[in-house]
Amino acid sequence: MTEKRKGARSIKDIPSDILEQLNRGEIETANLTEWLAVDQKLLLENLLQQNNRMEYLQEILNHVNLLKKQTVNTINEAIGLGLLKLATYNRDEEFLSQISSHQADLVRCWAAYTVGRNNNFDFREKLNKIQHFASDSHFGVREICWMAVRPDISKNLTESITFLSQWTSHENEYIRRFASESTRPRGVWCEHINELKQNPGLGLEILEPLQSDSSRYVQDSVGNWLNDASKSQPEFVVEICDEWLKDSPTKETQYIVKKALRTLRK
Repeated sequence: MTEKRKGARSIKDIPSDILEQLNRGEIETANLTEWLAVDQKLLLENLLQQNNRMEYLQEILNHVNLLKKQTVNTINEAIGLGLLKLATYNRDEEFLSQISSHQADLVRCWAAYTVGRNNNFDFREKLNKIQHFASDSHFGVREICWMAVRPDISKNLTESITFLSQWTSHENEYIRRFASESTRPRGVWCEHINELKQNPGLGLEILEPLQSDSSRYVQDSVGNWLNDASKSQPEFVVEICDEWLKDSPTKETQYIVKKALRTLRK
């Protein structure tokens, strides 16, 4: 079981048999080191061969090879968009469904893009469908899926915040965390949302229900959200943190506030 495998600390220490299984899509990556080590082009070829879709391969590889900067994330996105384009053109819903629940986490990452960038869905449909990936057991899928829909969130900011605020009461901590992480003003590996950098109060509809969340995973995201905002609107963040500590003086809120103010208190 993947959960029992800690994974190697460096790419050179990954056993060859494990790397082969990863590249064949037979197992999930156990940690970030393995995630970075997977040869996504080889994994794609193996996936398409296993599913009798080899006619998709060359066009997607051509697109990947044209990338100015080839990183795990840019390749991931390019493959996801390539699969979306070809499967849509061929009306291959069966294949899109198969990859969305594939045993390999990186394949599910590609599948997240086939939902998040599918313009046959409006942004509400995208968010509803992406929730499947937001609750994924694998860290990589959870990170990629919010990046897949972030452009739509940014374009439809007010409506998206209202929509996602409903997720803050979800029993699944991963889904609560998605609401916060996907709307971070600065975010990681993604374009900033300038409207939230200048007016972070727009995000309170999501943040306030999470101000004393029981999950450390959620707490980290909320603290990071406010820390993002503190770099452009420091007074706002200090004021919110003071209010939260008065209204909810729990250890959870204290942890969030400490994380939120870390840049201002350096």
